[in-house]
Amino acid sequence: MAKVTLSKIEKIYPGDGKNPDFLAVKEIDLEIRDREFMVLVGPSGCAKSTTLRMIAGLEEITSGEISIGDRVVNDVAPKDRNIAMVFQNYALYPHMTLYDNMAFGLKLQKKPKAEIKKRVEEAAKILGLEGILQRKPKALSGGQRQRVALGRAIVRQPEVFLFDEPLSNLDAKMRVQMRTEISKLHARLDATMIYVTHDQTEAMTMGDRITVMKFGEIMQVAEPLELYNNPVNMFVAGFIGSPPMNFLHGKIEAEGEGLAFIDDGTDAKIVLNKRLAERAKDYKGKKIVLGIRPEDITDKKIFKGDIPANTTLSATVEVSETMGAETFLYLNVGKDPIIARVDPGERYKMNSKIDIVLDLEKAHVFDPESEIALV
Repeated sequence: MAKVTLSKIEKIYPGDGKNPDFLAVKEIDLEIRDREFMVLVGPSGCAKSTTLRMIAGLEEITSGEISIGDRVVNDVAPKDRNIAMVFQNYALYPHMTLYDNMAFGLKLQKKPKAEIKKRVEEAAKILGLEGILQRKPKALSGGQRQRVALGRAIVRQPEVFLFDEPLSNLDAKMRVQMRTEISKLHARLDATMIYVTHDQTEAMTMGDRITVMKFGEIMQVAEPLELYNNPVNMFVAGFIGSPPMNFLHGKIEAEGEGLAFIDDGTDAKIVLNKRLAERAKDYKGKKIVLGIRPEDITDKKIFKGDIPANTTLSATVEVSETMGAETFLYLNVGKDPIIARVDPGERYKMNSKIDIVLDLEKAHVFDPESEIALV
């Protein structure tokens, strides 16, 4: 296996006379460690797939340097980079059996028949395909086809596996199952894997580390819980987590020896704890954004324990979604909508009024202009 290093990578698509050049990837630096499962995540158009394709050699880089192991591969053909790629659409040959699909790359490399047979059978056993190797792709389910695509990558025994949104064509139940299968595969092969997805749930459950991208730039690289608990900016805070973090806009005012957050829409006062007050100390009299996740908001009437003073807001229930183990409340609090994750035992009527309690121990504060987290 091998680490993958991206140094000052830039990708520019040239204009056509009517349109200017488009800077798709903006001088990114990233190191994927040996045997790491790295996930590239972000919304559509953030250049995560372009970055993956540059690693694979399917897209030329405009500037910078890509290394796999100790070898710079800028000018190395895709077939010579010792990588294997699994695509979104499986890319199977419909006229070939599963065995031949998995063996095709090895045949091109002129591997001995006995070695090809051994590798294909080993991969089929890992993926539960042993009994169906003589079928053709049209006879398979989507999940089985994706297993064949994985098998074709496994038999090549590459230094690096690349996955380009491989589960996006599967139904919800099959996506969960295949997430587990790929995670097991990583543990079993102890391989370097780079995985692209727009689904932050996939990213959180699969990655050793996650790279969050926006408009061709890297916002943050960290382990899943670090991203969730300590986002560096509002984009990461709002993208990681489902439902996303809530943002309340307001200003900071003095409150005795401490500070209070005054909500823009309601003028409600929330007295900050010592941690948040320390972070917001330079914003007295200025605008600020208070961020808090849905699970850190509780209906006052079912709150357990003592409620800290000045940590409640009045809200109107707009929608209540019962999800079985939890209920999501979509609330109107002044100018900022809020989502709360609450106990499913309570029932809420549309337009009913409730008081909510904010757990400030889990809250964050952000600069409203730069959107950077205050630490």
